[in-house]
Formats: sequence, C-alpha cells, structure tokens
Amino acid sequence: MYDPVHHKFPGENAPYPNSYWATTVSPETPSAGPIIGDHNTEVLIVGAGYTGMSTALHLAREHNVQPLIIEANQTAWGCSGRNAGFILKSTGRMAWTAMQKKWGEEVMRGIYHEACSGVDIVNSLISEGIDCQVQDKGYIKVAHKPSMMPGLEQQAKLLQRMFGYDVDVLSRAQLHNEFMQDEMAHGAIRFEDGFGLNPLKLALGYQDLLAKAGVNIHTGTPALGYEKTDKGHVITTPKGRIVAKKLVIATNGYTPKGFNPVINNRFLPVLSQIIVTEPLTKEQLKACNFLTSNVVMDTRSLKYYYRKLPDNRILFGGRGAITGKGAEDPFYANRLLSVLKASFPALGNVGYDYAWAGWICMSLDDIPHVYEQDNIFYGMGYCGSGVSFSVQAGKRLAERVVGKALPALPLYQQGLRKFPLPSLRRSGQWLYFQYGRVRDNYL
Repeated sequence: MYDPVHHKFPGENAPYPNSYWATTVSPETPSAGPIIGDHNTEVLIVGAGYTGMSTALHLAREHNVQPLIIEANQTAWGCSGRNAGFILKSTGRMAWTAMQKKWGEEVMRGIYHEACSGVDIVNSLISEGIDCQVQDKGYIKVAHKPSMMPGLEQQAKLLQRMFGYDVDVLSRAQLHNEFMQDEMAHGAIRFEDGFGLNPLKLALGYQDLLAKAGVNIHTGTPALGYEKTDKGHVITTPKGRIVAKKLVIATNGYTPKGFNPVINNRFLPVLSQIIVTEPLTKEQLKACNFLTSNVVMDTRSLKYYYRKLPDNRILFGGRGAITGKGAEDPFYANRLLSVLKASFPALGNVGYDYAWAGWICMSLDDIPHVYEQDNIFYGMGYCGSGVSFSVQAGKRLAERVVGKALPALPLYQQGLRKFPLPSLRRSGQWLYFQYGRVRDNYL
C-alpha cells in the first residue's frame, strides 16, 4: 500500500480501494480527466478530498475565483473516501479543557465555534441535495472501563457549563437497554448532534456542487514534482505542466514524501483500519439489543469506533498497521473482529465482508492547521477528526487565498510544527502504541 513516509508517487488513476463505500457508488465517477499540456492558473489545488473541494467551492461561490484542481487518482481516493463517516464537533485530538488551560477560555471558545461551523457547513451542503445516507443523530462516547465514567460525567458538566451543550449521561444499564448491549461498555455520555453518513457519497456530492459552480476536477493527474520560479509555483504532471500564482496543498495524510519544503516532516501519516461485517439477521440484532444507528466511540487512548449501517452491517474501526507494507495483513482486520465479538458475544459466528485502511494525518501538537507561506497554502493535521472540520478548513483556506484575515486562533496563526528527528517518527508511533495498550488495559 502507498506509504507517504516512504513513497514519492501516490499512483496515477488508481481505482478506489475494495471498501464497503466503493460498492455504493459508480465505479467511474465523472471528472475532467487528466491535465494535458501546459496550463497557467491563479490558484492550483492539489488533492480532491474534502479540504480541496471545500476550498474550491468557497473560492468559486464566495470569492469569484475559479481554481484548477488536480487529483492523482480518483476524487476522494484518500481518507475522504475511506473514513468511518462520523460527523462530530471536533478539531484534532486536543480536549477542550486542555485548550482552555493552554490558551485561555476565549481561544478555546473560538475553536469550539469553528468546529460547530464545520458541522453547519456540512449540513448546509447536504441540504442542497446530496444523498449520502445520513443516519439518525446521536454520538455515544462509551467508558471502556468503570474508572472512565467519572471523567465522562465531568466532561458532560463542562460542556453544559461552557457551551450550553446538552449531553446525556447514561448508566451501563441505560446504555444496554436503550441503545446496544456492548459488554465492554460501562456507561456513556451521549451527544445529540453527531451522526453517521456515507463519506464517499458525501465527497462525490461535493464534486457535483463544484461542477455546477463551473469547477472541474482533473483526476489521474499526480503532482510529480514541484519547483518555485519567477513565474510562480510549477507543478509537473505525467502529461503536462502547471504554473500557478498560488498553490493550495490539500493532500493531508496522503502527501508524498518530500513533496514540498513548506510541509515536509511536519506531519505523521497513521493508518486507521476498518472492517464491515456481513449483514446481521434480526435475531443477531435482538441478541445484542442493537437498537441504535448512532455513531459510537470509546475512551481508549487507542480508540475503537463503530456504528450500524443502513443495511444492518456493523462498521468497526481502530488502529491499523504502522507501515503501508503491513496495511493489508489480515491480522489487523481480524483483531478488530475479535474486539467486536468481545463487545457483542452473540456475534461469535459473524465474519466481515470488507476490510480496508486509510492514512489519517497527525500533527505534532494534536490540532489541525490552516496556514500560508510564500503563497503556498495548506490545511492539514485533522488527527482523525476531519470529516466536518476539513470543510471548515477549506472555507478558511479560501479566505486566506484571497487575502482575508482569519480568526486569531492557533489553528490559523501558526503553521505545522516540524517533528523532531523526523526519520524516527514511526519509532515514536510504535512506542506510543505500546504505551496506549498498557494504559488502556491496566492503568
């Protein structure tokens, strides 16, 4: 599997992975095809995932700028088409309390409102006619052991006090009786406004909105090389050459090794693994008391997450291999299946029909960044929380491209920090996984 830490070439016109999502869409999505010949443009966007498409859509609709978009493979071929489809009010991995302690309450509230705006934009775009299998609203965060419940209850009180955000506290019995009988869950808190959807259909809906705005996506057009000249930023592709005054890098965790000095060694691609089971029977659902289609995540450092899909399959995800070389090893899918069966013993004979992995983008400080340097713009580092916030990042990128000032928040006023000893990033990741395993099981 393509590994951004080791590989400089992400592929050219590669098909979608063998994911559950890919079976729900046409195998060939309409696009403008590869770039051929030499082109000049005001704004070039590299990457047709959520970030790139949101940037383009906001540029076209709100600022009367028609950008050029190139994508190495297919629209949303990267994590935008591989994720679990969770729409949540979140930005990166940093807790609201940690933000408050580090930057103060005003900054923390500002970041919270940015997260809310991301969800609002996604909802607004869906309302324009995107059919992406939106499910019932509700996000359940479960305590994976009894000692985690006091912290969840404190989080619920904090959100109510700070944001007026209603969060229900559920005992183990309530959770089992009203939602699902997860034997590894010892209570939970439940948010009213998170929800699940089909992430690839969402992305292709964005592509349709772009087409209506007069912006096409050139798939099968990898950026093979970059150089800065007196004419602008020059991107070489297999069949052409593009000169742009402004360059937007929207490749996030799929950014190839050494692609651009502005972002080199400033992010860590981490594999997330997902399985989707065979459809459950009515008897199996009843045995698990699986009544909900709310999205679910636990309190582990190395989190597991799941939800029931519209056809009664269970999507279940967690960490995957450390390198791309091991991404397709069935060990990681089978490990997820064993955890699913431990949560729901009645599913002891269930197998999975689909298994795939995708690169999420980790930043050193656990928050995303939208930044500009020398007319190179980027939005990266969503840390696994990018389905909605990446769309907000695209809005802010568009504003920055046209010269507007962004809110005075660390998300927008600071660039990605360089990883110390970047060649050892994967070793640090392995050590963190070992620490997380010990913490989740024994501490």
